[in-house]
Amino acid sequence: MRTVGIVCEYNPFHKGHEYLIEESRRRLGEESTTVCVMSGDYVQRGESACFDKFTRAEAACRCGADLVLELPLPWSLSSAEGFASGAVAMLGAVGCDTIAFGSECGDPDQLGRVADFTLDPQVCAQIYQLMDADESLSFAAARQKTAEKLLGPEAALLSQANDILAVEYLKAIRKKSLGLQTLAIPRKGERHDSMDGGKYRSAMQLREMLKRGESISSFIPCEALTVYEKARKAGRYRDSDRFEIALLSRLYSLTAEEFDRLPDAGGGAGRRLYKALQEGGSIEQIASQASTKRYTLARMRRMLLCAALGIRADDTEGAPPYLRVLAASGRGRELLREKKKDVPFVIKPASIRRMDMRSVRLFELGAQAHDLYCLSCPDFAGFRPGEDWRRNPDLV
Repeated sequence: MRTVGIVCEYNPFHKGHEYLIEESRRRLGEESTTVCVMSGDYVQRGESACFDKFTRAEAACRCGADLVLELPLPWSLSSAEGFASGAVAMLGAVGCDTIAFGSECGDPDQLGRVADFTLDPQVCAQIYQLMDADESLSFAAARQKTAEKLLGPEAALLSQANDILAVEYLKAIRKKSLGLQTLAIPRKGERHDSMDGGKYRSAMQLREMLKRGESISSFIPCEALTVYEKARKAGRYRDSDRFEIALLSRLYSLTAEEFDRLPDAGGGAGRRLYKALQEGGSIEQIASQASTKRYTLARMRRMLLCAALGIRADDTEGAPPYLRVLAASGRGRELLREKKKDVPFVIKPASIRRMDMRSVRLFELGAQAHDLYCLSCPDFAGFRPGEDWRRNPDLV
């Protein structure tokens, strides 16, 4: 039986995500098992998710996923390379034989050639030479210029959001010498950050619709919509204003030295962000003030969240040491029974206490971040701290 892995955020889960699961199962066989590695309460673009991780994991399982694992917090808030590296390591650990992803080009051979290109030490040297010569260039911009010079038309793949992540998945597979086959599914509908209309809406479009109080029911599978509506009635969704206040209260207590220890703080980025914080404003204003062509807005957003949530630069060293289960279907539970003797699954959170100190630290980071997320929800009257330590997986 085939086991396919998908790296995701499901922020929120929509019909395009459903199509990816259905199409990968159609190609690999209806008996295949789908394992999703999903960001927790915070996502890679440097924001809190629209619904908490348990809600999003349940929605995914009710729409075709068999097992949803949480990508630990430091990797969820990492660069595209770090995000992909942590998630791919988890798919390898659980025994997936295939990785499936949405792609603008849909050609795994093309994506593989671009991945090999970016791993070439001579190419990397040229990228950094460009950055040294022009301090305004970010790594992504310098890589793009180098690719356009040496790769020709295939360089366009490094300017398309899903293909960029696909290249990072393939790089991680090669670096870790994993035997994962690749399944590149042509993306349905609008690109991930599009605000255009259509049958398939991007996650960004849907988040904007939610902010405006508009219905997203036409673009969300019925099963997921039921889960989201239940969460909204219970007040378990993001309140951006409340979250911002909580975040700023933490950030104002930090020192400049703590900003120096953040991920991606090198080259003066940490001090630049600390200085912008002292000038006040909203989270978006602070991130925007600190950003430059080299230090992108998304990078600054991630660094602000890392600072507020206590994440250090060394937290993403190596691979995630455990696989925390958020939700599972019947088929997912079969996989757990088959693999649990050989794979460091965390099903009951208390089992973390028997693991090493690094595992305990990473779990505690996620647990404290989950408490902050819950406190930013509209209705937290019944909230008790430490929910992450008590919450078992949703069995669908």
